[in-house]
Amino acid sequence: MDSMFGELTNQENERIDQAYSPPADPQDSRIVVLGHGVTGNKDRPVLAAAAEALRDRGLATIRISFSGNGESGGRFEDCTVTKEIADLGSVLDALGDRPVAYVGHSMGAAVGVLRASADRRIRVLVSLAGMVHTAAFADREFGAEIPGAGCMWDDPSLPLSTAFMDDMHKVGSVLPHGARVSVPWLLVHGIDDDVVPIGDSEDIAPTAGGPHRFVRVPEADHSFSGHLEVMSAEVADWIATHLH
Repeated sequence: MDSMFGELTNQENERIDQAYSPPADPQDSRIVVLGHGVTGNKDRPVLAAAAEALRDRGLATIRISFSGNGESGGRFEDCTVTKEIADLGSVLDALGDRPVAYVGHSMGAAVGVLRASADRRIRVLVSLAGMVHTAAFADREFGAEIPGAGCMWDDPSLPLSTAFMDDMHKVGSVLPHGARVSVPWLLVHGIDDDVVPIGDSEDIAPTAGGPHRFVRVPEADHSFSGHLEVMSAEVADWIATHLH
């Protein structure tokens, strides 16, 4: 059993790998779910650092690997934004009636915007280096590859699927959904991010439908390398203040 929630599965009965840390106070039912980006998993340093800062505030955390990633079930070729939105819904189902915050990195942040804009179980949202324009990202990073034959970032273990590219274009951009995010929303982005440009966050931050804060981290890259402490402190402060 991975945690007090048992083994998590998605709607297709694929295992969702997780790492759970309990709250300092057993009576505190608040919990923070953390989700990764493209080709990532629950153990990426950006998620581990944020979770550690949250645990220092006494909050329970659960880091997940979306299906097809890390040690989760499913095929990497089936990974899409749409499928990860459903994965996150399955996790929320398992958590039950708890105050939940969601922290998403990169594509995981796009997943968070789309889920939070329609699912009121997410009471606080955090976007780290958040991808907004999904079609533009797919074309910029993988447009030269042939889906079904090529791979992501020249890595043969990361096949580029037609399902992924089609879904990125179907979503297009999460920008129209920003206004429907009515919960407290923190956006943190590195100024030197060359994977998801800071312009994505600059585009969506003004559309937020509720309380929000946009933090630009000087010299930080997509993974906040060398700046994890600054990023994590912002995340922990925001969630500790707003998650009730």
